[in-house]
Amino acid sequence: MELNFTLNSLYICVKDMNRAIDFYEKLLEQSVEKRDEVFSIFNINGFRFCLFNNSKVQERVNWGDNCLPSFEVNNMDKLIERLKALNAKIVFPLTKINDNLVLEFTDTEGNDIEVYCRIL
Repeated sequence: MELNFTLNSLYICVKDMNRAIDFYEKLLEQSVEKRDEVFSIFNINGFRFCLFNNSKVQERVNWGDNCLPSFEVNNMDKLIERLKALNAKIVFPLTKINDNLVLEFTDTEGNDIEVYCRIL
C-alpha cells in the first residue's frame, strides 16, 4: 500500500482571535464556519483555512514569514481595493512572476499572506 498525502488545510497563528476573524470575514467575504477562542475555521471551497490562538494553550511560536498561505484570486484590482479598505499593508509589491501577478500583504496579526492572479 502506498502512502498518499492530501493537503486540505493550514493554520496561521493569531494574537487576537476576534480581530483576526473580523479581518478574514471581510477579506474573504464569508463568515467563519467554526468560531472558537483557540482554533477557528473558514471553509474555502473545501479547504480549511484555520486561525490558531497559540497563547490560549501556552504554545510558543516564532513569528515570521517562512510559511506563506497563498490565495488565488480572479481579479487583482478588486483585491487591492479590499486590502486598502482593510488598511492591510502590502509588503511585496504587485509583481509579474511567470504567468501570475503576485503580491503579499500583512494581516492584522502580523502574518504575511501571498495572493496571486493568473494572467490569461
